[in-house]
Amino acid sequence: MRNYGSEQTMITKEEITIKVPSEVAEAYRNATEEEREQIESRIAVLLKSSMTSKQEAIAKLRQTMDEIGRRAAERGLTPEILESILNDDE
Repeated sequence: MRNYGSEQTMITKEEITIKVPSEVAEAYRNATEEEREQIESRIAVLLKSSMTSKQEAIAKLRQTMDEIGRRAAERGLTPEILESILNDDE
């Protein structure tokens, strides 16, 4: 358990394996425990940031799709008309 300010947060950690260039692996192995913890924290932040960006992109896509659907409905497109258009063999 780690303390972050006045709030106590239990962080479950799990080990993963990643491939890095040999010199990076050697530098990591030769690093102090504190340096390794800093490196691990930076990697975690980078991966979390990537996950957040993806989630934001998905949310924006859904918002855009909802807006397109709303505009299409305002212009008279119904599910039946859309189905007819999609099933049109011509």
